[in-house]
Amino acid sequence: MELQDQVAIVTGGARGIGRAIAIELAAAGAKVVVNYRSSAKEAEELVAQIGGVAVCADVSTTEGCQAVIDAAEAIGPLQILVNNAGITADGLLIGMSDEDFDQVMAVNAGGCFRMMRAASQLMIRRRSGSIINLTSISGLRGNSGQVNYSASKAAIVGMTRSLAKEIGRRKVRVNAVAPGFVETDMTKKLPQQVLDGAKAMIPMRRIGQPADIAPTVRFLAGPGSEYITGQVIVVDGGMSC
Repeated sequence: MELQDQVAIVTGGARGIGRAIAIELAAAGAKVVVNYRSSAKEAEELVAQIGGVAVCADVSTTEGCQAVIDAAEAIGPLQILVNNAGITADGLLIGMSDEDFDQVMAVNAGGCFRMMRAASQLMIRRRSGSIINLTSISGLRGNSGQVNYSASKAAIVGMTRSLAKEIGRRKVRVNAVAPGFVETDMTKKLPQQVLDGAKAMIPMRRIGQPADIAPTVRFLAGPGSEYITGQVIVVDGGMSC
């Protein structure tokens, strides 16, 4: 197994795409720290399944990020960080509140920033590590009703490419994965006509599943991607082609 005994953090790892990533990394041999904020039951069930550790922490705060890092370092040297935690507060810009904008930016972009800052300090000293950030096609092409979400995901792309340039010489890689329309708790709330419309725009004619995203993260965490950094890999069934 290519990630045997490597310590990995997956933020927002209790449900959806994060859960699938945690399962995939564990299957590759990694020791996975599953971060969550409110999904305690799901997180505990997951770590019982994969043998990992669950950590309740709000990654939009410096203290929360450090708690997750500390939990990982208690197991062993942190080698893989997957920034997946994210929220939405959709609505048209003209009716979007400051709170809805600020909160989405704080969790999605701010959490990614703070986790990368804490993790990269350790990885730089060890001259080893892989950071994988979950962005979105919304961050690459925008999406009506998601100015805040799209802005946060676009910020993640910029941070990914910038940090890759800063620490590549230290043998730490930073990449991003941009999922398309994926069936999660977020998308299940959408009206059926919206889902049907999205499916019609996807050449593969199906909504993605969390398990469609996880293997790409596993690849970027492993030895087969040692010369890849600063990249954004789109996994969307051809929706953006």
